[in-house]
Parts: sequence; structure tokens; C-alpha cells
Amino acid sequence: MLNRRADKLELIRIAEAVALEKSIDKEIIINSMETGIAKAAKSKFGQENEIEVKIDRESGDIGIFRKLLITEKPENINTEISLGEAHNLGEENKDKKIGDTVLQTLPTFDFGRIAAQTAKQVISFNVREAERERQFNDFVDKKDTILSGIVKRLEFGNVIIDLGRTEAIIQKNEMIPRENIKAGDRVKAYCSDVRREPRGQQIFLSRAHPKFMEKLFIQEVPEIYDGLIEIISSARDPGSRAKICVKAIDNSLDPVGACVGMRGSRVQAVVNELQGEKIDIVNWSEDPAVVVSNALSPAEVQRVNVDVENKKLDVILTEENLSKAIGRRGQNVRLATKLMNYEINIMTDQEDSERRQVEFKEKTENFVKNLELDETLGQLLVAEGFSSIDDLKDSSVEDIVKIEGIEEDTAKELLERAQEFYKKDQEEISKKIKELGLENDLINQEGLTPGMLVTLGEQKILTLNDFADLASDELTGGYDIVKGERVKIKGLLEDFALSKKEADDLIMSARSKIYKD
Repeated sequence: MLNRRADKLELIRIAEAVALEKSIDKEIIINSMETGIAKAAKSKFGQENEIEVKIDRESGDIGIFRKLLITEKPENINTEISLGEAHNLGEENKDKKIGDTVLQTLPTFDFGRIAAQTAKQVISFNVREAERERQFNDFVDKKDTILSGIVKRLEFGNVIIDLGRTEAIIQKNEMIPRENIKAGDRVKAYCSDVRREPRGQQIFLSRAHPKFMEKLFIQEVPEIYDGLIEIISSARDPGSRAKICVKAIDNSLDPVGACVGMRGSRVQAVVNELQGEKIDIVNWSEDPAVVVSNALSPAEVQRVNVDVENKKLDVILTEENLSKAIGRRGQNVRLATKLMNYEINIMTDQEDSERRQVEFKEKTENFVKNLELDETLGQLLVAEGFSSIDDLKDSSVEDIVKIEGIEEDTAKELLERAQEFYKKDQEEISKKIKELGLENDLINQEGLTPGMLVTLGEQKILTLNDFADLASDELTGGYDIVKGERVKIKGLLEDFALSKKEADDLIMSARSKIYKD
């Protein structure tokens, strides 16, 4: 191809053939050829030369030129030329002046083996890059859609999919567990990302992503496709179980029934594609208590305590429904938590009653001990909604006298005792913080109260780095499944009624400061 004795038109025919095969512009191929020949010419004439190659798009003639700068006194003949010599190079250079550049024609030559190989490498590289750019442009708009292709090969657990003009990859962790896929199978997958990569695949597919299930429902349920039913959220344990929450825009429609289909035909089509994954379809409601009751099916929920501000739900049910609500290895409640984006605490009615009694007793004892009250008065304050001495301190005499049986003098005395205790307590806490050796970066962290700082210090959390290394569950506590048993894990700051969102915000704030520094 690069030999002067070869048919010149062969270059153009090769460029057209490669462009057709790779589905890229012929001009890109010819430009790559020019770059490759230029690099080979540098090996022939010297690397200090600035070589420019032009291939005639019609005849295939190859012109090899050296670019020279016009100067008054040329010092390097490989890069500079005098004005008179420049004018002698051709009529097109008659108007050139000092500082302009001209092209000096170089003689054609037979490419040696090394030069030809160099040119070939440059051309191949540029063609590959052009092909990858074409692939990216073709598929960048197909992100967040379902793509179908043929399994080409398996590499270290990853699956390479032939999409026709290009390949995509399903990474091992994006496969449905225990799914038996082999070369030649046709598969569907969710296009999770399309990105420019220096090497390897650019199109990333997933069969484990919750969006894959959502897109399958859109394909199978015309009401969702038409916008009559909206998918609110979804959660999956790939290959095992999934939940999807749906809402009817038209109140005359049954969203769950529409998704299930006649004799379960619609949901079964999705289940088959997901390799038998069990799917719970949950009807959405404005009331989180209703949604969580539906989401924890088949367990029957007795009542739900909703904390919307902290996105927390306490679900109370009978002992016989406890295992159903939790599910195998905590699967049911875990999926419900992801589905609703709420922290869900599951407890029996007995546990709830015991918890309430313990809380009532602890709050009463706090008033009795620290404010030197009799037990009856302490119980009365708790019963009327005063949870802590802080609550009492921040109230007014008018608020306290509203409690039946408490007169104005008693209310004033209670308020004075609460304020005095708070002041003394803060002084002791400040002293304790100093004794524990907490560093200023942690002390000054916004959102951490003095009481929280003492608790952290007692657990040897002394710096902002220490705090940033924690997980939100370590702060708030929760439940875990240990050897098949549901076990309560106490959080470091659980006594401060910290929500999961508040814990997340505190930790992320600490991490952002550390990374910024």
C-alpha cells in the first residue's frame, strides 16, 4: 500500500473498504493514512523535520512535504528557508513573506520494513480510536434503556455481549447469581453506563440493577408505558426476591392488578426474565404506614408509629408475624427499607409495650433524681409530654400550670430547678470533654452536642478522623441477624434519638472536611 509502485487508487479503495466495515467516515481513514505516512517519512528524512502528507482523494497521489519557516538568515535547513528560496518553490509562494511557512516537496521513496510497520501502527491506532468514538456516540443516548444482544464470550466471570456493531460487558457483580449463561445465548440487560474508556469496553450492562426490573415492567405493562401507572421505587435482591411500588395516576385503575395481568401473565414474563426472582408489587399511598404494611406482606402489621421528619418507622406486630416481616436472613425488611427509604424498626407488641414502660420509667427517674421530685410528680410530667429536663427548661410557667394539679408556685420552682440543673450539667460536661482529651476539630463539629461529645470520648473517639471512619449504623444502632436470630445492636449515640439521616449528614460532613484538608 505504501510502496510507490503500488496502484495509487488502492489507497482510496482500502480507505473506502475500512470505512464501510467499521462504519466510520472515509475522511478519518485517509487522515490516519496521512499521519502514518508522515511518521514513516520522519524516520527517513529525520525526526527534526516537520513532515506533512497529502493524499489526493480522487487519484490517490501521495504528496510528501516538509514545512519550513521563512526567515532572513536560515540557521537550520531542515526547519527554515530564505525568502528568495521560498519564492522559487512555486508560483503559489510568490506572495509569501518573512514569518510565513511554505511546503517543500520531498521525493517519494520506498518504505523500509520498519517505516512501513510504524505507519501501519499509527493508522491502526487512529482507526481504533475513531471506531471507539463512533461506538460511544451511537450508544450514549441508549443509557437507561434495555439492550439485547448475543453472548460472545465469558471472561473471568464477566460476560461480553455482541450488540451488532459493537460489544458491551456485563461485569460479574452485575449478573443474576447462579444464572447459567453460555456463549450464543441471547440476553437482555439494562444499560447502566456508557463512558469513554482508554481501553476495554465502553458500554456497561446490568441484569442485577433495580432499573432492569422497572424497564421490564414498562415493556410488559401498557398502562405504565402510557403513563397511567407510575413506578415510585423498586428494590432487588437479585435472583431471590424483589419489591416494586406502583401508583395509579387514574384512580379508576388497579395498579397492582394491572402489573400482575390476566392470570399473572405480565408479572410472570418479568419473573421468567429475572430467572425466577419472586416479585412483590406494592400499592403506593400517601400514608407511609399503609405502604410499609403492604411492603412487609405477607406479615400482618398491627400498627405503625411514623416519624416523617427523621424518616423512621416503628412497626409493631404479633410474635407469629415477626419472622414473616423480617424474612429469610432479614431479606423482607431489608427490601422494604430500600423501597421506602425509611429506617424500619420491627418489634412485637410485647417488645413495644416493654420499650414504652422502660422509656417511661427512665424519664421519670431522670426527673426524680436530678430535680429532687417525688415519683408521682415525675410521672405526671412524663405523661404530659415532657421527655427530658431540656424540654422542661425550654418551657414556660404558663405551659406547666396547664397540667392538672400543678399550681403556679410549683411551676416556677420546677422551671428554676430545671434551668439550674442544665447550667450545672453543662459545666460538668465541658470539664469532662477536657479530661477525655477530645481534639478541637471534633469539638467544633457542627451537630454534635456536648453530651454526644462525652459519649464519643468515652468510646475513644477523640478526633474528627476517628468520627469520619464510623458508619451511621454505629451511631444510631439497629438490628442484625446473627445465626438466624434477630439481635439488637446498640449505637454509640442511640440515647440521643439520632435519626439515620442525621447520622449520615454528620459523618459525611466530617469526611468532607477531612478530604478537603
